[in-house]
Amino acid sequence: MRITITRAGERHGEVYFSSAYGEGKGQWLGSSLVPGQEYEAELELPELFIKWVDLVPAPGQPPAISMELGKNILTGTLEDIEEDGTAYMRLGESLIMFECLGDPMAIGGTVELSAGIIRIYPAAY
Repeated sequence: MRITITRAGERHGEVYFSSAYGEGKGQWLGSSLVPGQEYEAELELPELFIKWVDLVPAPGQPPAISMELGKNILTGTLEDIEEDGTAYMRLGESLIMFECLGDPMAIGGTVELSAGIIRIYPAAY
C-alpha cells in the first residue's frame, strides 16, 4: 500500500499516515523516515481479533482507513479465514493478514476491523 507519513506520533516509532483510503496511525518498523515522503508499505495487525466484536460486517462500505477514539478502523473485503484463525482482508490492492477467533463469518463480504496497533513495514519488492 502506498502511504505518506504525515507526522511523527508521541511514542518512539509512532507515525501518522495517509493513503488513498484515508488516514491512520501506526508503528513504523523500517529505517529512518522523512515526514511528507511517500512509501510503499505493508501493514500488519498483531492483535487477536474477535469476530462479531472487533471484526463486524459492513455491507456496502468502500475500502477505507480512519481513526475513531484512538483506534484504526479498516474496512475491506474478508478474503479468507483459515481453520487456525488466520484471516485476510483486502484493502484496495493490499492484503492484510490478522488472527481472529469466534463464530463463522461469510467470506467475500465487506467487514470493518477495529485495530489498536498497525505495524508498518517498508515493502521489499
